[in-house]
Amino acid sequence: MTSDKQPTPNSRLAGCDAQVAQAIAALITCYEREGKLLVCGNGGSAADAEHIVGEMMKGFCLPRRLSDTDKAELASVAGDDAELLGTKLQYGLAALSLVSHSALITATANDQDGKLIFAQQVWGLGQAGDILLAISTSGNSQNVLLAAKTARAKNMLVIGLTGATGGKLAGLCDITINVPSDNVAQIQEMHLPIYHHICASVEAHFFA
Repeated sequence: MTSDKQPTPNSRLAGCDAQVAQAIAALITCYEREGKLLVCGNGGSAADAEHIVGEMMKGFCLPRRLSDTDKAELASVAGDDAELLGTKLQYGLAALSLVSHSALITATANDQDGKLIFAQQVWGLGQAGDILLAISTSGNSQNVLLAAKTARAKNMLVIGLTGATGGKLAGLCDITINVPSDNVAQIQEMHLPIYHHICASVEAHFFA
């Protein structure tokens, strides 16, 4: 479902405006260079990771209709399904949720170490110029910290979405968006309008 109105952070998030703007600019640069976004987190933040990927990979606030050239390319191979594909497919902004690959996650936890479930994916999927969005309300989730360290080793940019102090994650991030709360539920509630705003702003740059 798409809407013409872009979500914006509420007044409680005013102190994060500069960091949010930096994250938007970094993602635009990443996508202009054909990079991708990897997202990870635990618990509620894992749900946020999947939510973010959902907004990036299809239309969020704007339609992302295919060009006539791409429709023609589909028509050349799709036969009776050409109209369905050409009219219903949408452009995506490449994003992967690292919390969603259950077979790989359980294999990594069983065969290697449970703390490596995100780091293993970053090592296998990440490339220089990609971005890791690491979500942790405390900033101290060990599997998220290890993912951030791995991303830095791969010359990826790391964006942290966390709470008031930023925890250990802050020291591993190029951009830290730390909302002004120490309460887990409040942090998660404040994260949602921030990442909605980020997703909508990046989408608007490419599809408005």
